[in-house]
Amino acid sequence: MINKLKEKARKLKHNITALYLLSKDKLLKWPVQILVIITVGYALSPIDLIPDFIPILGYLDDLIILPLLITLTLKLIPKPLINEYILKAKTLEKKPKNWIAGFIFILIWIVLIFALLKWLI
Repeated sequence: MINKLKEKARKLKHNITALYLLSKDKLLKWPVQILVIITVGYALSPIDLIPDFIPILGYLDDLIILPLLITLTLKLIPKPLINEYILKAKTLEKKPKNWIAGFIFILIWIVLIFALLKWLI
């Protein structure tokens, strides 16, 4: 069972990297490209939308939301194209990080905290 989970995690990692590489491809239609960018931004962001220190909900995005988002995105891309990029992803050694998405999540949390403080005062 542990080997199955490790294999799924490895496959998920390759899919994220493949989507990152694919996000720069101009062959995608713009709605699919936007979904790819959102998926990649969410997956590679160093900061989660729901921080992991929040009990149960903190891991919800890692265990449910992210895999569903990746699966949906992959279903909208032609198989030959995604297979090509998965092969390219397997050759990469370093996983990219998306600091822009992390910055956006920080801004969201700042706005939420500011709104909460304003509501309390």
